Amino acid sequence: MQKRKTQGESTKPSAIPGGETRMRHWIRIAACFWAMTILAGVAHSGQDPLPPPGTPDRPSTHSVANQLPDAIAQIKMREQQAKDRSFELANSERKKQIAEDSARLLKLAADLKVEVDKTNKDTLSLIVIRKAEEIERLAHNVKEKMKLTVGQS
Repeated sequence: MQKRKTQGESTKPSAIPGGETRMRHWIRIAACFWAMTILAGVAHSGQDPLPPPGTPDRPSTHSVANQLPDAIAQIKMREQQAKDRSFELANSERKKQIAEDSARLLKLAADLKVEVDKTNKDTLSLIVIRKAEEIERLAHNVKEKMKLTVGQS
């Protein structure tokens, strides 16, 4: 059952049925390659390539937080630290003075009570009046020291 050639049939490769399939095969390969090229270009366009290391647009691994402060900033930081230490020293000294004055105030109040108990109800001695004035001055000073903050008066 062989097929015979008839006079009207041509033996050219383009006329062979297998030749058309080879051409379609190469067209499909070219179309797939073209589609992959387009898809790769679209996918790559969403990502920005990194510029070379020396360019200013290149993202730096050194953030501002990792950089050392410049000379002016270092001077300002040292001045602020000195102010803070000075404030702490002044504050601790002020607290110490308030504690001493409060203890003295307590002693004067106890002495005043003893002096007032010695006098009768109609007369007050000069010593009692002076102690009361001293207590008043000392209490005012303690009150002012408690209000006092460094930099304000």
